[in-house]
Amino acid sequence: MDFSLNEEQRAWQTKARQFAQEEIAPLSLARDRISDPFQTFDWEIIKKGSKLGFRTAAAPKEWGGHGIDLVTQTIVMAELAKADSAISKTFSQCWKWSQLIAASCTREQQERFLKPFIADDTYLLGSGSTEPNAGSDNRMPPEDAPRSGLRLKAERQGDEWILNGEKCFIANGSVGKLFFVRARTNPEVSVREGSTLFLVPRDTPGFRSGKVFNKRGWRFYQNAELIFENARVPHANIVGKVNGGAEARGGDPSQFSDLELAANALGVCDAAVEMTTQHARTRSQGGKPIAAQQAVQLQLCEMHVHTEALRSFVLRTAWERDRAVRRDPGAHDSANAALVMIFAKNAIQRVTGLNLEIHGAANGVTDARAEKLARDAMIWTHLAGDSVQQIKTAKRLLK
Repeated sequence: MDFSLNEEQRAWQTKARQFAQEEIAPLSLARDRISDPFQTFDWEIIKKGSKLGFRTAAAPKEWGGHGIDLVTQTIVMAELAKADSAISKTFSQCWKWSQLIAASCTREQQERFLKPFIADDTYLLGSGSTEPNAGSDNRMPPEDAPRSGLRLKAERQGDEWILNGEKCFIANGSVGKLFFVRARTNPEVSVREGSTLFLVPRDTPGFRSGKVFNKRGWRFYQNAELIFENARVPHANIVGKVNGGAEARGGDPSQFSDLELAANALGVCDAAVEMTTQHARTRSQGGKPIAAQQAVQLQLCEMHVHTEALRSFVLRTAWERDRAVRRDPGAHDSANAALVMIFAKNAIQRVTGLNLEIHGAANGVTDARAEKLARDAMIWTHLAGDSVQQIKTAKRLLK
């Protein structure tokens, strides 16, 4: 296997690296320190990144996007995440849902939503599934509790659907202009059989954002409530068919989500390794750089092992997926997309933990950047590292 980057991939990597170093890194800690979670967001960095193509990188070329493949996407995500994991995730969140519009929506829906998304530097995308009382139940519904899961209710009135309920912890929830929202349209059957996927623009009557969650890490990333109070959504905004929400949402984003998070974790690990290496070379103890201490050498070596193993796993999985899509545009790859995310959970926790330790956390010494990486890794793990994913993956492997 040859994983050498082609000219286009190297160009995207160079552009992402330069943008990360010159624009994202200088503001990362300052945004993180802002107490109001909504005010941590910065539209200027989004606009600058959008003009360079980072918001529309994965959208199809036929609609004005860049249509970069998964290998390129993972490279760009990692470079941006090295400077700030949450800002990288804000951009890649748009890749996931712009691809779903292209893959699962009608031509008329693509005209209405992809065109303005491409044209507007502030047009961010999101998806609403998680609810205060429904998270993992949506992903793996209990067989003995068919009514578990989604409680957001949608009832049809003529050519509209009336939505009532709320979503929580929704990515880009306070800043997005369009959301994929899954609602219960038949409460008598399981969530897989009785839910429908709707396209809900920001200006939908009866729809608004609620509070922005004040997280310890990923503070730039706007996780917020979505509130529906007799929200009126046109029937024309249904993705797929009524009660076909599980099928419509399965067009591609689940596998992309796993790889997206793993690539993001890779960027965080790269940042931690770079920080630790620099610190070990410049910090002295007993008249010598701590890099001369065998304990530090062993820890740094372990950080490299986790990071390089994750890099290989991420790139291999992206390469496999790209090859599968070229052979069959509707193909789904092996369990590797889920496995790499599970491995990334272990890697990001260990690498950022060692970085914090070498910077002196055990002795009460803190480094703001090392501490931020550890907090970001904690939130990353909370969002990505649930046991449901591992159980679902195990079931696939046992078939």
